[in-house]
Amino acid sequence: MSTPNGFPQHSRVCLTRSMEGGAVQDLQAKKAGKAAKKEAGGDGAPPKIGTPISETLKLLPEELKANMKIKSITPRPPRKPRLERAASLDEKSWRKWRRFRTSQESLTDPNETSSSNGSLQEASPSPPSRSRASPCNPCCQQDSLHSSPDALEASPGGKSRGGASDLGKRASEISSAFGGLLRGKGFAGGKPRLSQIMPARPLPPMELNVASHSLRTANRIDADCLDYRHYSQHKFGRVSSSLSDSRLQGNGSLYDNCSTDSMKSTFSVLTPIRAKDVRSRSYLEGSLLASGALMGAEELSRYFPDRNMGIFVATWNMQGQKELPANLDDFLLPTDPDFAQDMYVIGVQEGCPDRREWEIRLQETLGPHYVLLHSAAHGVLYMSVFIRRDLIWFCSEVEYATVTTRIVSQIKTKGALGISFTFFGTSFLFITSHFTSGDSKVNERKLDYNKTIQALTLPKNVPDTNPYRSSASDVTTRFDEVFWFGDFNFRLNKDRETVDSILNQNPDTDVSKLLVYDQLTSEMSRGSIFKGFQEADIHFRPSYKFDIGKDSYDTTSKQRTPSYTDRVVFRSRYKDDIQAVKYSSCPVIKTSDHRPVFALFRVKVRPGRDNIPLAAGLFDRDLYLIGIRRRATRELLKRREQKDQRSSSICSIS
Repeated sequence: MSTPNGFPQHSRVCLTRSMEGGAVQDLQAKKAGKAAKKEAGGDGAPPKIGTPISETLKLLPEELKANMKIKSITPRPPRKPRLERAASLDEKSWRKWRRFRTSQESLTDPNETSSSNGSLQEASPSPPSRSRASPCNPCCQQDSLHSSPDALEASPGGKSRGGASDLGKRASEISSAFGGLLRGKGFAGGKPRLSQIMPARPLPPMELNVASHSLRTANRIDADCLDYRHYSQHKFGRVSSSLSDSRLQGNGSLYDNCSTDSMKSTFSVLTPIRAKDVRSRSYLEGSLLASGALMGAEELSRYFPDRNMGIFVATWNMQGQKELPANLDDFLLPTDPDFAQDMYVIGVQEGCPDRREWEIRLQETLGPHYVLLHSAAHGVLYMSVFIRRDLIWFCSEVEYATVTTRIVSQIKTKGALGISFTFFGTSFLFITSHFTSGDSKVNERKLDYNKTIQALTLPKNVPDTNPYRSSASDVTTRFDEVFWFGDFNFRLNKDRETVDSILNQNPDTDVSKLLVYDQLTSEMSRGSIFKGFQEADIHFRPSYKFDIGKDSYDTTSKQRTPSYTDRVVFRSRYKDDIQAVKYSSCPVIKTSDHRPVFALFRVKVRPGRDNIPLAAGLFDRDLYLIGIRRRATRELLKRREQKDQRSSSICSIS
């Protein structure tokens, strides 16, 4: 409200503080009385808050200008409580902690937009002690409004309209509320509502596809191998995950259809099965190449999008030793390939006396991801076929046959053992052999080969996948993919001194000069043995004959010439179906005079038919359980030894 002199009352009150002398105070009291009477009468225009002090001074009477001394145009700081002063470090840290606590509460409770005073009192420490707020005059309230952030929120820009009394009331309410908040009191009802804390930047959009990438990989044996999809696409050309249904997965979006949700869970790795497929399938003898066929193209693409599987093939002459290697990891799980293979086939010649113990050790090394599909023996010839446990449903019945190449058939140290089966629509034949020994007995070894291909009676019940390309006189022509491995006993046609000198000149992998004298390479080039077979390039030292437990070749009086007796060869009905990835030996296993030799292959698999006798998930369950128990026991013992070592080292230091 304006005074008779035409300037705001609150500005005049503020100026009286800067005047000196009793006359000024009396004159000020008279002016204030007249202003109160005029306000009670309802006359006058509302004051304009925010008028500059320089303009106000122009409106003062001449007698006031003569008797007053203006100290400064800057208003004096208000008395206690000094709400406009800068907050201390303790207050700042407490306010930051309170805002952080409030934001946490708002995140934990999505339905609550702000936290209550009660939660602040319970969860937050008490604020720093401050002096009590005392009633202040309108001048102090106005100054505090222009200086405190809370007042700015109440009146943006400080341009609120209204009378001086309204302004004083509003300022007193804000100051009392601010002081009450610092003392832990509420605005109304003891429960203040703080403003909602919004994030500084928009939150990232939530991805709808929450399916786990690591669970949708087929050729993965450990959960920490998270880059198999990229590796497989780069190495083998796989374009999608193995256990995903592309038609249902689509672009990863979720479905609103209840039937679709019930059929396929976003968190499940199981392949969805349609009701019509269940009706049409018998699983043991079903439709031929139909869309719901268990061995058909659709099922094959789920597990092998590029239709290529990895196969590990190994041969080892154990020399009949009872002692088995302490660790087979370097043999079965070499470090060069990043991932384990889909199938493991191990052939042994002159095997250890306890064949069951050997198979348990294999199961223990390969772990719970693999099961023993089949094993067979012919005297001291052993063969074991392990396959990933989720692939056993796509195998036919496993068949095997044996051939003895010695004149006396009761002595079964030399001969051949074959195992065959169909995986999806591709037939496999694995043969392990031990041919006649002797440096000069090349013809005898060729006879062993010819007798094997003629006398091995496979397949028996499982139909031939392509009978038009089969021959009754050669078992290797009756299967799509054939792997023949063993101790073929072919030697190097060179004396020991020459071979040693070549090995000393090229101690690493350059063995091309040795292969010039290799008997098997010469006979295969002539076509007299292993017709249609191939062998990967050799880049390892001869696997025979070593001193047991040492890296040196034969140092006995016989001084046998080092040779490549242990080999792996392969053939296919279709060109480029088999690709050799690695061909090497395992020099760290030294319990025999032979070193194990292994090869890794990528083999193309074709879809098949359900009308063949299937294995129906059959595997050696007892062996599986024993191997897993041993693996767990070995791990516990290792941890206990490590714990004992730590405790002993601590005791020794103390």
